[in-house]
Amino acid sequence: MEKRLNWNSHQLTRGWQKGVTAFYWGLGFKEEDLDKAQVGIGVPLLDGNLCNMHAHELAQLMAQGCRDAGLLGFPFGVPGVSDNITQGMEGGNASLPSRNLIANASECVVSAHCYDAMIGTHHCDKNGPGFAMALARMNVPGLLLSGGSILPGCYEGRDVTILDAYDAQAAADVGEIPHAKADAIIRAACPGAGGCGIAASFNTWGITMEAIGLMPPFSSSIPAIDPAKKQECLEVGHLLKRLLETGIRPRDILNRKAFENAATAMAAIGGSTNGVIHLLALAREAKISFSLKDLQRIFRKTPVLCNFAPRGKRTMVDLHRLGGTPLLLKHFLDMGLLDGSCLTVTGVTLEENLKDIPAVPADQDLIAPADTPYKPYADMQICFGNLAPEGMVFKVSSMQSPTFSGSAMCFEDPRAITQAVKEKRLKPGTVVVLRHLGPVASGMP
Repeated sequence: MEKRLNWNSHQLTRGWQKGVTAFYWGLGFKEEDLDKAQVGIGVPLLDGNLCNMHAHELAQLMAQGCRDAGLLGFPFGVPGVSDNITQGMEGGNASLPSRNLIANASECVVSAHCYDAMIGTHHCDKNGPGFAMALARMNVPGLLLSGGSILPGCYEGRDVTILDAYDAQAAADVGEIPHAKADAIIRAACPGAGGCGIAASFNTWGITMEAIGLMPPFSSSIPAIDPAKKQECLEVGHLLKRLLETGIRPRDILNRKAFENAATAMAAIGGSTNGVIHLLALAREAKISFSLKDLQRIFRKTPVLCNFAPRGKRTMVDLHRLGGTPLLLKHFLDMGLLDGSCLTVTGVTLEENLKDIPAVPADQDLIAPADTPYKPYADMQICFGNLAPEGMVFKVSSMQSPTFSGSAMCFEDPRAITQAVKEKRLKPGTVVVLRHLGPVASGMP
């Protein structure tokens, strides 16, 4: 007997309440459309943010890709918050809650409309984690697709990123460079659509989701405006159809070994601490026992193998030109850092996805050889103690020594820190404490 792909939506299209089909006819359905699987396409609409400004365009291509595969794709909107625009202001307190809003909104729409599958589009820091949580919670067939990274800007013949913008402003505030130069760098740093191109929250989550198996190969590294990104969106329907035909669901992919792969990849790229709180939240939704203690164990033994900014100089576009995220994951796999037996959204294992990927070329400075890592342990570390008995995460990428002591300056507001910098009250060796703004409060600065 042929597998019913519209396993859920048939309750509405062929259900007891036939009158509801009036709405489908109004959408332009044909008779045969009533028996097609319906795919909800989660779109974080926020035209006022570079990360999301192309989200609607890509969603329409995904919907077309679903139609090409004999499915019906329906984009739906979820709230988005720009971390870059809101950070340091009261609006930044909405950042982390927006992740949970996305998870809840996706569950609401997909469950209410009996969609058979879901695509979650990762455009900004909290978008992808929210969609991943929804997929794990509902356990409907589905995947994540990345909206892609922004290209670097150009200033005086060199690449510049959002990191250079912040560094330039700080340098100008303490008199190291003229304000006019800082302004020129700031204007050049973000030339168009796409998520931040460094190994910050956006790309940390993208690479992590490819490693865990919830995002198709190459998706995280294809730039936002590259023609390959549009082509990927057009092809996603066939991937969804395969998931529906095989019955593969998120929790078939999200097992403990997959989470260990994700944490290892996160550490090896020198990723963002945001990835820690998102990975733990995803584990809870997937009903997998995975804790800070597990992350501590993995981070202490995983070397840093990538020269991504902010710890280094390279961007996601450099990885794309080199061969994409699969090249990176194949390197980790060959080193024995990843478990290749884990299932992925392609319907095959991680090892099978990577079997034809070449070795990392020697003439590059983005990915380190196995025997000469950039650091023998992760930039992120987990500690437990009297200040944080349940654990804390911190980043040590710029520390030259594994220990540090200094006088503390405590602040209640991020703006006060900026003012202290301008007034030159922050001296080298100072521990900066920003109180009441961690993930158990209203958000993260």
